[in-house]
Amino acid sequence: MIVAGCDIGSLTAKAVIMENQSILSTAVVRAGARPADSAEKVMEKALRRAGLNMKDLTRIVGTGYGREQIPFVSSVASEIMCHARGAWHVMPSVRMVIDIGGQDAKATRLDAQGNVARYIYNDKCASGTGRFLEVMAEALEIPLEEMGEVGARSTEKLSISNQCVIFAETEVVSLVNEGKETADIINALHHALAKRVSALARSIEVAEDIVMTGGVAKNSGVFGALSQALGIGMKALNGVDPQIVGALGAALFAAENAGKGKP
Repeated sequence: MIVAGCDIGSLTAKAVIMENQSILSTAVVRAGARPADSAEKVMEKALRRAGLNMKDLTRIVGTGYGREQIPFVSSVASEIMCHARGAWHVMPSVRMVIDIGGQDAKATRLDAQGNVARYIYNDKCASGTGRFLEVMAEALEIPLEEMGEVGARSTEKLSISNQCVIFAETEVVSLVNEGKETADIINALHHALAKRVSALARSIEVAEDIVMTGGVAKNSGVFGALSQALGIGMKALNGVDPQIVGALGAALFAAENAGKGKP
């Protein structure tokens, strides 16, 4: 039985193909304007890597920002459920999942069986999201994927006080004009983001073990700053790209419901 999960976010589209609880292939592509097109593109890439065709899949579950627009899924599930399921599958000791997406940030508490016990999310402001980093990377004229590495070279502690992305961007420009080092500015941005996300997590009570999922989890600067802000060292999901955890959870739900057919 071969199943798949397809996670269409605001910035990237992810797909995971599984057989008997084992990952056959994964794919990540930049999301386009139309979620349906992004879904087709990422699934085509994942299928090609696995040497399969769409007809080989027993069931596909969709998740993410654009899940309702995916034309080929059997059913859909929320990002909160899928990230929790995927993280718990990789690390059964996990009790909290923090997912920083392109447009929102989510904190989820899990019980010992991997079920969602409590959750909270912020989708009203971009200040605690991946979009915050994307805007700042553009302002600093540095590739988004290099921010963690550059921020690690910081030698002076700076702070970003503005909560709003627009005003924070103005603050960053002012720091640049003052001659502050890019590494120090980026480090300050990482801690500003971590402060906002940690407050979100504390509102539902922080519980160990904590893992971070989503593309922002690849940024070592944010990972370290968030661990510091929480006062608890987060754990890495060894062997699994944190960006595909939502799609992995969707694929696991697909496997669990493989006999139900398309609604």
